[in-house]
Amino acid sequence: MAGHSKWKNIQGRKNAQDSKRAKVFQKLAKEIYMAAKSGPDPSLNPALRLVVDKAKAANMPNDNVKRAIQKAAGNNDAENYDEVSYEGYGPGGIAVLVHALTDNKNRTATNVRVAFNKNGGSLGETGSVAYMFERKGYLVIEREGLDVTEDDFMLQAIEAGASDVESSAEAFEVYTEPADFTSVKDALSEDGYEFAAAELSMIPSVYNEVPEGKEAQFEKMMDALLDDDDVQEVYTNAKEG
Repeated sequence: MAGHSKWKNIQGRKNAQDSKRAKVFQKLAKEIYMAAKSGPDPSLNPALRLVVDKAKAANMPNDNVKRAIQKAAGNNDAENYDEVSYEGYGPGGIAVLVHALTDNKNRTATNVRVAFNKNGGSLGETGSVAYMFERKGYLVIEREGLDVTEDDFMLQAIEAGASDVESSAEAFEVYTEPADFTSVKDALSEDGYEFAAAELSMIPSVYNEVPEGKEAQFEKMMDALLDDDDVQEVYTNAKEG
C-alpha cells in the first residue's frame, strides 16, 4: 500500500478537532456505551476493547470511559442506537463514506444530506463509493524519540503480523487485516511502542486530489459532517498534504 500518508489527513483532522474535544469524547462515549452492552469487560469483549483503545488514543479521560461502560451495564435497554452509513461525493467527485450511530434515522439522514448539498456534494446510492474502501487495522507510531531504523521497524511489524507498513519522517503507519489488528497492536505494544492512532479504519484504494479552488468548500463539508452529533466517522479518498 504505497503512495499516500493517511497520517497527514488524520493529523489535520485532529488539529481541527482539538477545540471540539468535548464533542469528540461525547461520540466516543456513545460508541463505548453500545459496545459495552454486549459485556462490560474489555478483556472479554473485543469490540469494547477496540473502542476503549480508540478512546485512549484520543486522550479521553479514564473516568469518561468508565462512566460510559457503567451506564451500559446499568441501563441495557434505556438507550439504543442504530448503525447507519451514507455514501456520496464531495466537491470534485471526492468519495465520501459516513458512519453514524443514531436514535433517529430520519434526522440523521436529513442532516447528512444537507451537509452534502450545501457544500458542493451529493449523496449517492448504497454501494456507490463503498467499493473504493477496504476495512483495515491502522496503527500510527510517531518517530520522534524512537531509536529504531526504518528497516528494523518494518521487520518487527511484519513479524508481528502486519500486512503493510509505510514510513515517513514523522511516523510509521502500520496496516493489518481486521482479524489481526489486536494481535499486531499487542505485539508492538509489548515491544515498547506507543500509538498516536489505533483503529479499524476504511482505507481507500485510490486517493484523489481535491480540485483546485474546491479545498475550502470540501473542508466546510467535512466540518459540517463531523459537527453532527450522530456522525461517528467520515472517510474520504481525498489526498491532503
